[in-house]
Amino acid sequence: MAEEIVNRIANSKLVTIDLEDYYPVGERVVFDIKDWLLEGFVLREKDFRATAKAYNWSRFEGKYVALTCSSDAIIPGWAYMLLNTYLAPVAKKVVVGNLEMLETVLYTEILQELDVTKYEGAPVIIKGCSRRPVPQNAYLQLISKLQPVARSIMYGEACSSVPLYKK
Repeated sequence: MAEEIVNRIANSKLVTIDLEDYYPVGERVVFDIKDWLLEGFVLREKDFRATAKAYNWSRFEGKYVALTCSSDAIIPGWAYMLLNTYLAPVAKKVVVGNLEMLETVLYTEILQELDVTKYEGAPVIIKGCSRRPVPQNAYLQLISKLQPVARSIMYGEACSSVPLYKK
């Protein structure tokens, strides 16, 4: 008679962390200020302020916003700060940069609050495949946070993981 097949992975103390589970739900948008500049390159303060004041900011209600300028113009810091005064009351989050920078900032905030005490002395697998845009920096931040507490850290799936750290 054949021996019973035992799922050792299911019976192990292995803990899987999927950063996709922490993905903040909400639309991400890029707001490019290039069109607000004279010929796409020159920021005129008076015109910029007037355009910002007249703009319909409600279209960013509940969204994550990445402020950028796609031209090679030099944008003074106050310009992004001014736009934030209009966006902060309606948007969920505003950053200067591209969508990857936005995701990095969002995950940084999430991982700073992550309680890792439940991973104390445990073998941990950080799941690698995701359908959502989890930035590489999030994985680095997670392993930095886990390393002091986890017994071991692997990357991938339980059936084919890559060992990264072992106490």
